[in-house]
Amino acid sequence: MTQPASPLWEGARDLAGQLVRAGHEARFAGGCVRDLLLGIEPKDIDIATSAHPDQVQRIFPQARWVGRAFGVCVVPYQGETYEIATYRKDLGYRDGRHPTEVVFTTDREDALRRDFTINGMFFDPATESVIDYVGGQADLQAKIVRAIGEPGERFREDSLRLIRGIRFSSVLNFTLDPATQEAIRTHAGLITMVSPERIQTELTRLLTESSSAGEGFRLLDRTELLSRLLPEISALKGVEQPPEFHPEGDVFTHTMMMLNRMEAPSKVLAWAVLLHDIGKPGTYRIGPDKKGGERIRFDGHDEWGATLAEAILSRLKFSRKDTEDIVYCVRHHMRFINVPHMRPAKLRRMIGHPCFETLLELHRLDCLASFGGLDTYHLVQKVQAELANQPVLPPRWITGRDLIALGMKPGPQIGHWLELAYEAQLENRYPDRDTLLAWLARAVATGTEPNPQA
Repeated sequence: MTQPASPLWEGARDLAGQLVRAGHEARFAGGCVRDLLLGIEPKDIDIATSAHPDQVQRIFPQARWVGRAFGVCVVPYQGETYEIATYRKDLGYRDGRHPTEVVFTTDREDALRRDFTINGMFFDPATESVIDYVGGQADLQAKIVRAIGEPGERFREDSLRLIRGIRFSSVLNFTLDPATQEAIRTHAGLITMVSPERIQTELTRLLTESSSAGEGFRLLDRTELLSRLLPEISALKGVEQPPEFHPEGDVFTHTMMMLNRMEAPSKVLAWAVLLHDIGKPGTYRIGPDKKGGERIRFDGHDEWGATLAEAILSRLKFSRKDTEDIVYCVRHHMRFINVPHMRPAKLRRMIGHPCFETLLELHRLDCLASFGGLDTYHLVQKVQAELANQPVLPPRWITGRDLIALGMKPGPQIGHWLELAYEAQLENRYPDRDTLLAWLARAVATGTEPNPQA
């Protein structure tokens, strides 16, 4: 087993060494040990120790306590931050999340109160050995996510573990132990005790870190968590779609296929994929097709979906910026239908939007998980290539001052004429500012709005 040669790892070894030299045990704990055994570079390292809080404080006076009664502090060291916690046993839990009381104890007792076996191991950096009281190494080799001890007890102690078990299974591509899965289903109702912020974080990590997030959401569904967390996504099941456009099946199947096709998505893209079609159940109807027959229709599902998405994101306490970007993608994901017939200025404005690359990738995934055609996607890429050596949305040649100088009075009409001028500029109808300004002068003088196609 090769230890990482990184500043994070070396800093953790130094801190552990200081604890040991003071006469205490010090071991790396939890997810970093799992990642070490899997050959994954850990993102953070937690240290568990036999030292009590007062002893930790004397060794690390810079420690910031985040739960002194529980023996947990954060220690900044050489540009990194480490959590150091005293071995403890929890005595009862309040609010399905936090222990009511703890006693400081041994490393074995500390391991037994943790969530899953693959997260319950310790690593001793001094001896470079793994200490495993819970069978975590065997479950890592077998690729199993299994609760430590009696699964129901673990989930009653901390309801967040319900989602974490699903996330670990999906992100690591491990099988969820049957008894653990059944306990999640049995205790799914406890998820309502978890804060929206915690739920958002876990779902986002599942969406952005899993190579098959769709399968993770199917597991959420099978364990009856999905209907409690995101009933709007559960509502996609059984909503049939026109087979000529969606041979893959219902809206839920389509969405899960898209999630599975994502590759290291951003938070905004992942949630836009998840929510892009949530307006379909509420807009489902049978209506006319272009051949005089009938087909399933979802007219306006993009706008209704944007309204629902905004409500969901508010419920989960997303930031305003993330909410705006995700809702934009949901609202505009159908615009690509019109791209082949779009006027150049309108297409350039669309391409120039800050969220366009995310919107374009959403479109690509949407196509791949349905009829499979990418003609519009490639057409947009061609336009982007043509615009590669110039600003997609260049500075405006004409300003409001120019129009006032031409004799136009301040008012709403100035904004209208500015848009006409910018549209002409974007479509290269005039070679330079002077020519465009002369065109505007003639139009303002005659009081006649020019033909935009001129």
